[in-house]
Amino acid sequence: MQPAPALSANGLVKYFGDKRAVDHVDILVPQGSIYGILGPNGAGKTTTLRMLLGIIDPDEGHRELLGTARPRSVGDRVGYLPEERGLYPGMKAREAIAFMGALRGLDWKTGRERADVMLEAAGLGASAYEKIKKLSKGMAQFVQLLGSIVHRPDLIVLDEPFSGLDPVNQGRLEDIILAERDRGATVLFSTHIMGHAERLCDRLAIIAGGKRRYEGSVDEARATLPMQAHYEPREDGGALAAKLPADAVRDNGGYRFAVPEGGMEALLQQLLDSGHGIAGLSLERPSLHDVFVALVGEETVERMEADSDAEQSA
Repeated sequence: MQPAPALSANGLVKYFGDKRAVDHVDILVPQGSIYGILGPNGAGKTTTLRMLLGIIDPDEGHRELLGTARPRSVGDRVGYLPEERGLYPGMKAREAIAFMGALRGLDWKTGRERADVMLEAAGLGASAYEKIKKLSKGMAQFVQLLGSIVHRPDLIVLDEPFSGLDPVNQGRLEDIILAERDRGATVLFSTHIMGHAERLCDRLAIIAGGKRRYEGSVDEARATLPMQAHYEPREDGGALAAKLPADAVRDNGGYRFAVPEGGMEALLQQLLDSGHGIAGLSLERPSLHDVFVALVGEETVERMEADSDAEQSA
C-alpha cells in the first residue's frame, strides 16, 4: 500500500484583482522525496506555496498537507523558508536559529545545542556569536535556512532558497537538502534555476503563466523529447543537407538533429554509401533546459537565465 502523499493539491486557483495568478494547478508530493517547482519569476510559484501552506486560501481547489485539509494546524511539523528573508538584526546567529525553533515548539536549550552543531557543519561555526547585522547577506540567509529546519520538521518548504547565495553556499544548501531527505523529511522547494532542480529533484512541476506545464521526474521530462545527434561528415558538400533529417542545423563544424524515430542505422548507412562518411558522431539525451524551452519558449528561459546571472553578480 502506497503511503499518503506529504502534500497534495487539486485545481488550485488564486486571483489578485482581475489577474489569475494561479490557474488550476495540481501538485502531489510523495513522502520522503525532494520535489521542485520550477518556473520563471512571476510564474505563480510563491502564491502556490503559500496556498499549500495555508498562509493564503485558494479561490478554488483543494489542498492537503500532512494528512489534513487545515495546513496551519500542523505548522509545528513544517519548516518554511519564505522568499522574503528577515531576522532580528541584533540577535546572534545561534540565538536566531534557536528562536525560530522555539516558535515551532522546540525548547531553547535543544535549539541552541542544535544551532551550534548545524552552524559548524555548514562552515559557519565561527559566526555563531556574531549578530545578524554583522553577517553578509548570504550568511544571514543561511542562518534563516538553518532556523527553518532546526526543529527537524517532517516537511520542509523552501521558496527560492538558492536566490542570493554564492556558489559555495549553494553547494552547502544542496548538501543540506539531500541530508534532510535522507533523514526522512520531505523537501519541497521552488526555483528558477534549472541546474538545482536537475541535480536534486526526485520529481518536479514546471509552472509558467500560473499554469502547470509538466509534472514528473527529470528523466521522464527528458523522455518527452527525442535524443539529439551531432554528426560530423568526412566529406561535406551541397548534396549532404538533403540526406539529413529536415530539422538538421549547422553546429560546431557538423550538424545537429533529432534522432529519427526508427533510429540512426538507416541514416548512417546512407551517409556511408553516399561517400560523406562519418568523422564524428555523438548522441545526447535532451537536458531539462531543452524540455523547458519546448514547454515555455526560448524568451522565457533567457529571462530566467538573466535573472540568475543578475543574482550571482549582486
